[in-house]
Amino acid sequence: MDAGTNTARMITKLSPAQAFERAVQLLDTQPAGALSQAEAILTQVRGFPPAEFLACQALRRLDKPKAALPRLAALARSQPRALAVIWELAQAASEAGDAGQAIAALESLTRQQPNVATGWFLLARELRKAGRVQDAWRADLSGVHASSRDPELLAAAVAMNENRLDDSEAILKARLGRLPDDPATCRLLGEIIWRRGDMTEALALVERAVDLAPGYDLARDFLIRLLLQSNRLSEALEHAEILTGSPLNNPGHDGLMASVLVRLGDQDRAREIYERLLAQQPEQPQIWQNLGHVLKTLGRQADAIHAYRQAVTHQPTMGEAWWSLANLKTVKLGADDIAAMQAALESLEQGEATSQEDVFHLHFSLGKALEDAKDYPASFRHYELGNRLRRPMVLHDAEGFSAEVAAATNVFTSAFLAGMGEGGCRAPDPIFIVGLPRSGSTLVEQILASHSQVEGTMELAEMMIIASRLQSRVDEGEFPDFGAMANALTPADRLRLGEEYIERTRVHRHTDKPLFIDKMPNNWQHVGLIRLILPNAKIIDARRHPMACCFSGWKQHFARGQAFSYDLVDIGRYYRDYVTHMAAFDRAAPGAVHRVIYEQMVADTPGEVRRLLDHVGVPFEDACLEFWRTRRAVRTASSEQVRQPIFTDAVEHWRMFAPWLGQLEATLGDLVPHYPDMA
Repeated sequence: MDAGTNTARMITKLSPAQAFERAVQLLDTQPAGALSQAEAILTQVRGFPPAEFLACQALRRLDKPKAALPRLAALARSQPRALAVIWELAQAASEAGDAGQAIAALESLTRQQPNVATGWFLLARELRKAGRVQDAWRADLSGVHASSRDPELLAAAVAMNENRLDDSEAILKARLGRLPDDPATCRLLGEIIWRRGDMTEALALVERAVDLAPGYDLARDFLIRLLLQSNRLSEALEHAEILTGSPLNNPGHDGLMASVLVRLGDQDRAREIYERLLAQQPEQPQIWQNLGHVLKTLGRQADAIHAYRQAVTHQPTMGEAWWSLANLKTVKLGADDIAAMQAALESLEQGEATSQEDVFHLHFSLGKALEDAKDYPASFRHYELGNRLRRPMVLHDAEGFSAEVAAATNVFTSAFLAGMGEGGCRAPDPIFIVGLPRSGSTLVEQILASHSQVEGTMELAEMMIIASRLQSRVDEGEFPDFGAMANALTPADRLRLGEEYIERTRVHRHTDKPLFIDKMPNNWQHVGLIRLILPNAKIIDARRHPMACCFSGWKQHFARGQAFSYDLVDIGRYYRDYVTHMAAFDRAAPGAVHRVIYEQMVADTPGEVRRLLDHVGVPFEDACLEFWRTRRAVRTASSEQVRQPIFTDAVEHWRMFAPWLGQLEATLGDLVPHYPDMA
């Protein structure tokens, strides 16, 4: 007697309802048993739809979708509004490779249940298999729209926006356990994890959301922003190029693409995008400002001024646009501009939702305008107000930073460097220009970038990323301190890290010149690491009088990265840490660093340029003395100044503000009278 006969006899002892219930209970754990019982029921009650459906479900779980497909198609024809049948048909067709039948079923399903996101996402996958890319993209977008109405996802989003991250994370992780392939859950959970500071897991989740639903524009937009934060620029560009093909034709996608291009140094393509967006809709102050930034970088100063003025015309309280205009070092704002900025400040201060960013930008702008007008007391007052507002917005622990620098200073001694022996990547390509902002480093960069063998790039983050990753091994307890971690770096480790730096910076190199400049000033903290992993790299220390350099940095609002600069005591301590560290490294590795003293470069440009080129190891070229003629993108606050011959009026300008700089001078102490012989 076979199993089928046995099952049939058992079924006869039960009512059809009892037999069906028993078969349903077997479906998930014993699909073969469920199939057998369903078929036995069908021998007793021919064409019984629930048993037929159950048999099809069991066949699919037994990896026999092709056997289930014709039976499901027949059921769907007889019961066109049975959504569970249509859903099963769609999944069976998908698994059987019948995209046409899967698409037809899913289109029927989504017409009847447009608020069920899962149907849209599966439809998108089938459309993509069939080569209908734009239709697939629209289906993904419909899935995202449906997800936005899901009560569970709405509850998680509300909890996140109220900063109840634990509650939101619990909802999303439970949901992901039930629906592991839900793109909206992956994206939202990725944002929660990002807010907690875990970039690696956040990226993995958002990348999964995009993999599951390539037409999920909001997820791809967020992914691009995360990749930019992680300095994964090539990947960000790939995703930005995809996003610009969205059927939504969202101008924001073009704006994001332009932001990626700016980070990559492709200012001309970014300019074209901004100009196209403004041709379509000229009353966009943010786009005018972004265009101004690009034009300034390209050296088109008159056009940059026009762009910034358009921005403040369309939005008079736009503090950053006013600061961008004031920050053009060769432009002086007049009485009308001062009156307009003061009116904007009054307007902002009377508003209920004051933008602190607009306010502090306006204070910095008024400080510059009044400085140009030689009203130094009023100028200093506005600089002080701007810094006072900005300081609480940035994180800088002066005490902790000094301790970190001291730890690195104590590690990179001559004995340590000698004991580490040979190692690292021998590539001679990089030239690191280090120091403080506003120290003349852009001038040094422009001189070197005027040489036929040297390519100027920008302030690159790659060395700081590598150093931060190494420090995290200490912070996470793998090593007791920085010295133990540095000692543990094998020659192979150092070679790998050096090669990583060369590879990661390749995206910023657009010529075949053998040498390139990394002008990240903060790399002075990592000169020891540079020596370990790139022993043939050149290091230039650009230095300026401590009072002039610190005051200039304090009155300069930086877009990012210089958190120490918003307090005169903080910046004075930072300068002391820098000088102490560099002096110790000079003793540990004599001759490894070439120091350019700004005032000496101004006084004897030909002699200083020759000494600079000798250190880099390239022959003298006249173009280096006519550096202002070199056409290239310059992305620093000194971009206009290096497009004209050296001028001397800035050397002693800080003395105009000397009556208010007592705190700074006291913090710098003996560095002031001993400059430049500080080592």
